[in-house]
Amino acid sequence: MSDPSLKCGSRIGPSRPWEDRVISMCNSQAVAYSALEAMPTGWVGEILDEELVASPRPSDIQARAAFMLGVELGEQLAPRRGGAGRWCFLRAPELRLGRDVLVPDLAGWRAERLAEAALPEEPFLRLAPDWVCEVLGPGSVALDRTRKLPIYARAGVSQVWLVDPAARTLECFQRVKRGWLLVSTHEGEAIVRAEPFSGLALELSALWWPPAEPVLELVR
Repeated sequence: MSDPSLKCGSRIGPSRPWEDRVISMCNSQAVAYSALEAMPTGWVGEILDEELVASPRPSDIQARAAFMLGVELGEQLAPRRGGAGRWCFLRAPELRLGRDVLVPDLAGWRAERLAEAALPEEPFLRLAPDWVCEVLGPGSVALDRTRKLPIYARAGVSQVWLVDPAARTLECFQRVKRGWLLVSTHEGEAIVRAEPFSGLALELSALWWPPAEPVLELVR
């Protein structure tokens, strides 16, 4: 959920020490990065088309969806615990893609691309992911759909998933010449096989809050 009081040239309510730095970020990219570092605990800052947007921590249902999706993908596709080792996933990484700074809920890189990239010495990545997932909240729908999707396309991200834990839906997008193509939509307790992980059967019900109760077998 973005806070309108943090956008350039605007202020709502009394000034706070870190807010003054946020508002002045329009002056230079260096000031913008400084404003990101000054973000208070519990807030996530992103720079979208030279504008700083601050979002609060995700809600419990958002956090669970992102965490469980990472677990489901990581167990079968990451190198550890018997996974295929074809992907590397990161939870809420900071991506510096040109002049934009984004923090997706999940991001994944194909292992061969990361192997060719230089080891990052700073707490952010400049290599665009192959796949990104954004978990939608009540106030983040417009931000994720209309502002972040075009930036991901411009940076070369191939696939984006949008998860809505309140509606219990998953939308899968593929980048095409003119932007994004909605390839498939899934909902409820569907078993999903979707690019770029079409070989994986994802149990969508594992992502939702409250957690599904385990099925207990009666001992006779």
